[in-house]
Amino acid sequence: MAVLQQVIFIVLLAGVSLLVYRRANLIRRTILIGKDEDRTDEPGKRLATMLRVAFGQKKMFDRPLIGFLHFAVYIGFILINIEVLEIILDGILGKHRVFAPILGGFYSYLIGFFEILAFGVLAACVIFLIRRSGVKVERFQPERHREMSGWPQLDGKIILVFEIVLMLAILTMNAADSVLQEMGNPHYAQTGSFVISQFFKPLFTGWNENTLVIYERFAWWLHIAGIFAFAVYLTYSKHLHIVLAFPNTYFSRLSPKGKMINMPEITSEVKVMLGLENQNAESVVPERFGAKDVMDLSWKNLMDAYSCTECGRCTEACPANITGKKLSPRKIMMDTRDRLEDVGRNMQANGGEFVPDNKALIGDYILEEEILACTTCNACVQECPVLINPLDIILQLRRYKVMDEAQAPGSWNMMFQNLDTNQAPWKFSPADRFNWAEGVK
Repeated sequence: MAVLQQVIFIVLLAGVSLLVYRRANLIRRTILIGKDEDRTDEPGKRLATMLRVAFGQKKMFDRPLIGFLHFAVYIGFILINIEVLEIILDGILGKHRVFAPILGGFYSYLIGFFEILAFGVLAACVIFLIRRSGVKVERFQPERHREMSGWPQLDGKIILVFEIVLMLAILTMNAADSVLQEMGNPHYAQTGSFVISQFFKPLFTGWNENTLVIYERFAWWLHIAGIFAFAVYLTYSKHLHIVLAFPNTYFSRLSPKGKMINMPEITSEVKVMLGLENQNAESVVPERFGAKDVMDLSWKNLMDAYSCTECGRCTEACPANITGKKLSPRKIMMDTRDRLEDVGRNMQANGGEFVPDNKALIGDYILEEEILACTTCNACVQECPVLINPLDIILQLRRYKVMDEAQAPGSWNMMFQNLDTNQAPWKFSPADRFNWAEGVK
């Protein structure tokens, strides 16, 4: 029976590893369809940003209580995986608590520490689930934010229930293990009771030894199979940010948030017109101004889309959204990711090459009305806990509509004309620009 369990475990581990690898490779290839962009400057500053924002969860603590709860889940997720290593080795080797004889008395303290973390994760997930389903935090409700209807809302609840079940499985497994130790079962090493699971031991009062062994094995398999399922599910879920938050913050923009990146081709043309630069015979007119589809965005924009946590802090701070306009920075990122997923499936079906499908990011996923509502205030960029930049995508989509398709609101065209003729957005001569000061002398 033990050998059969080993074989099943190894086959399951290999299958999960293959699924995760294939999915991760597809995501990597999909991100790399974006345009090249150099984000390797100032590595020391980038590393410090990643340590502070991704590892240290700095921006989450802008809201201290939620930041603390999120940190409990985050640190628990990282450190509890050390115990998962032992479970994996147990499964491969057909052992039980393989580290116990190696670590001796320290083993009980280590498992006790992991249990405290597991209880913290359990408590935080219960609170988060209540916030989503009971208290109904406004930014998660589909009645107010259309992008949260259907799967996005369900996804957030599934993962919370998933984590609650996994934590209960490991705590009750340890409790059953402790009871079996007290019964003198030779298969269960004498490690004593653990700090949290000891309170679950009364649940097993009156159970016979065989039933306890069955439950302990059931909880063991539930926990590790749940971890494996979580690993695969992660690559399809918004919780991919658990992994991508680290490279995403490392490669985040270091320049001030309010600095807009000009198009080099346009900048060069303007300098030539002003006599500040000689005409370059080798200059090439770009295929497209701005971005029509995800291929026109940079790889970092696409990584941003996959890193989005769908927390809604960006949308909650957006003045356009607050005043009832259709723009939602969160939806911009979710729509970009949806388009990437469609492109990825297209590539899978066509041997790794993208075959045009007569769709585009702007128009089929993101509406023109949404991008025109943006005030470029950078509130969304400021609020994001993993340094995503929705504004960069909005600006590039808007550039395409204005410069490539010549589709701009009438009021914008008037402003453009004034800038061209008067060097200011207003319709009066530059010589009259300071007339307003006459009355304050």
